[in-house]
Amino acid sequence: MQKKFDYIVVVPARYSSKRLPGKPLKLICGVPMIIRTCLQCLKVVEKSSLIVATDDQRIIECCKKYHIKSILTSKKCKTGTDRVAEVAKKIKVRNYINVQGDEPLFNPLDLKKMIVAARSKKGGVLLGYTGIKNKNDYYNRNVPKVAFDNNENLLYASRSSIPFSLNSKNLKAWRQILVYSFPREKLIKFSLVKKKSNFESLEDIEILRFLELGEKIRLIKMSSKSHPVDTIADLKFVRKFIKKNK
Repeated sequence: MQKKFDYIVVVPARYSSKRLPGKPLKLICGVPMIIRTCLQCLKVVEKSSLIVATDDQRIIECCKKYHIKSILTSKKCKTGTDRVAEVAKKIKVRNYINVQGDEPLFNPLDLKKMIVAARSKKGGVLLGYTGIKNKNDYYNRNVPKVAFDNNENLLYASRSSIPFSLNSKNLKAWRQILVYSFPREKLIKFSLVKKKSNFESLEDIEILRFLELGEKIRLIKMSSKSHPVDTIADLKFVRKFIKKNK
């Protein structure tokens, strides 16, 4: 079905997270995490341009309660990007902006920046990034780091501390912001790979599948306000932050 706009925002949400089971429905000051993420996105896009892609009926029912569109996808999806690709097979638009469902503090202005970039940089895969400001994030394996060339093309992404610096006083490093833009044809190509690619599997970073397929990935500079929720410690941090800033 062809939509009148040239992109949609897809928020993938898997219920059975290994590190934090039931993560999308965890309450943050009374509001489920997946809903908080969507509400951040809806500060810059229309409801008609946003859809949650999930593998669980409980998340579908939660979205209905808040009048947010959702679609049930296969439990066999290997990654969030595979889930977005499944949406792309059902809803045909030019670009799919992927905002991960565990980003309740996501900066709406970053989404707006990604949409503008997707329109101007036609045909390419885009990924958000920002600078790392503390050593804890640099050494934290839950924080995927990125290395890139002078034109902001991704060279590699890793959970290891990259780039390694012999002189830590001059350390400069960058991390992913989990917002992507995918042209439809690139998503379909990604989804045709039947199992995770080598480095993708080793690092557990899905953007590496595109690199291993020979695709160019352009990085888009974002703010540092994002704080994805991967662990119970992240959840406690976000709850405390939102309560403090009400």
